[in-house]
Amino acid sequence: MAPAVALKDPYLESRIYGARTVFVLVLALGLMAILMARYFSLQINQYETYRTESDRNRVQLQSLPPKRGLIYDRNGVLLAENRPSFVLSLVLERVPDLEQTLEALGDIVEISESDLEKFETRSRRRRPYEAVPLHFRLSEQERALLAVNRYRLPGVVVDAQLIRHYPQGELFSHALGYVGRINEEEERQLDEVNYRGTNHIGKIGIEKYYEDLLHGNVGYQNVETNALGRVLRVLERTDPVPGADLTLSLDVGVQEAAYAALEGRRGAVVAMDPRNGELLALVSAPGFDSNLFVNGISARDYSALRDSPNLPLFNRAVQGQYPPGSTVKPIFGLAGLEYGLVTPETTIRDPGWYRLPGEERRFRDWTLRIRGTGHGSEVDLHQAIEESCDVYFYDLAHRMGIDRLHEFTEPFGLGSATGLDTTNERSGILPSSDWKRRARGEVWFPGETLNVGIGQGYMLATPVQLAVATSVLASRGLQFTPHLLRAVNGEPSAWAPATIVEADEANWQVIHEAMHAVFHGARGSARAVGRGSAFTMAGKSGTAQVVGIAQDAEYDEEALEERYRDHGLFVAFAPYEDPAIAVAVVVENGGGGSTVAAPIARQVIERYLLGQELADRG
Repeated sequence: MAPAVALKDPYLESRIYGARTVFVLVLALGLMAILMARYFSLQINQYETYRTESDRNRVQLQSLPPKRGLIYDRNGVLLAENRPSFVLSLVLERVPDLEQTLEALGDIVEISESDLEKFETRSRRRRPYEAVPLHFRLSEQERALLAVNRYRLPGVVVDAQLIRHYPQGELFSHALGYVGRINEEEERQLDEVNYRGTNHIGKIGIEKYYEDLLHGNVGYQNVETNALGRVLRVLERTDPVPGADLTLSLDVGVQEAAYAALEGRRGAVVAMDPRNGELLALVSAPGFDSNLFVNGISARDYSALRDSPNLPLFNRAVQGQYPPGSTVKPIFGLAGLEYGLVTPETTIRDPGWYRLPGEERRFRDWTLRIRGTGHGSEVDLHQAIEESCDVYFYDLAHRMGIDRLHEFTEPFGLGSATGLDTTNERSGILPSSDWKRRARGEVWFPGETLNVGIGQGYMLATPVQLAVATSVLASRGLQFTPHLLRAVNGEPSAWAPATIVEADEANWQVIHEAMHAVFHGARGSARAVGRGSAFTMAGKSGTAQVVGIAQDAEYDEEALEERYRDHGLFVAFAPYEDPAIAVAVVVENGGGGSTVAAPIARQVIERYLLGQELADRG
């Protein structure tokens, strides 16, 4: 019979159970030790790190863009304001699926390809948790739809912002300029801190020139948010410093009168106070609606402006360079008196043309085409200015020479930028023998001096330069830097004192009397315009050829295509006894200055001197 086999070994089982229990306990204690060590590391060693990370999810630093400064005219009329506008933005850290979110937004709001491109550009430049604008100027219906769908659009926010608006539309488009969205190139050049949260910047004109004053300083706030990014409370706040409010010297009434007087024609009008250099009007026509550019002009609208043959984007007042024509004859006449080349009694014979000694070419007077003769057998300086005699100034320029003519005329503000506080001002050309050698590598010829003597040839001037030169004549030698800024936050702005153009008082008087006769003399070229005026004026007309005419050739200006006709110019100041306004007018392809430009000058002067009473009567 086989021996019995033990079925249980209590001792062995006890040992195995004990070993397992110890293993489990050791494992549990080991895991607990690891857990405690990790807990210690998180709570003690890395406390500051993870507290910061937690706060970053809960607390955000938000920039507070400053309110852009307002712009007023000299009488307190608002020219540039800020209007509330709602902006659709995204906080990318809160958006679970950007492509899906953009697709959903496209079903609610009309989002263009341009919006998406600019959103992508802004996204690359943003800070963490900074809202990136996608679409500006939401309508009430769009805001309502976004509010209804907010629950399924995490990370999408609608913020109220102040957007620039120009109440006067195109009337001040060239003087004020406009703001527009900041582009990549500007972003690289701007102060990254101070422009945080700002989407617009001055592009041209006053808006750009005084950007530092108008922008202000950015503010910040720390806010606590929930998991959806919604602000729960503000923890700390530093208010932004608003931009400065600017008061300009421009007068809305004078600006309106100048723009209306141009009657839709291409041209420019600049009015200036000769007593201090303040500009009263700065008009370039046609203009454009500055509001189109604030949030990004459409391709269709921009193409219409860019491709227009009337060049509405071109600021003729400071960029247009025109032959000044006879408007500079008073300056040249004063030069002749100062250099002792002529006296008020000096006369020259005027057959209607002038010929340099030893040459066959005849330089014609404008009267030759109309009357077949000149202004008279003997013409003095007074008559030469009153009737705009070219032959007199051909002769004077020839005797003076181009370099002396340049030397005397330069202090009147011609031939260099005036320093006006705006953008893109051009310098014009006041030629000399050195200028031609540098610019063209050629010598100067005597016949070219004759052309400059009547404001033609190489000579070019901007309307603002002509206004400055007229202001110097009006004030008898005070040359102020023209300026648009009058006050900052109500405090008058300081400008450099006038420089002095030296001339004998008797000679100033001769020129003033001759310019007075242009309006009020028996044979003045603008006597029809001066008739019935409530005050006395002084001025000078000018006509600038656009196309060259062969010697002795006859032409019918009315038969020419409109854009090939002469430019009409006129400069004036008033009241004659104590000048308070100087005006320069250029009408492109308008014909004779006395016919088309002089009436504009009178209307501008009357609007300033007689004020609103005249405007209401008219």
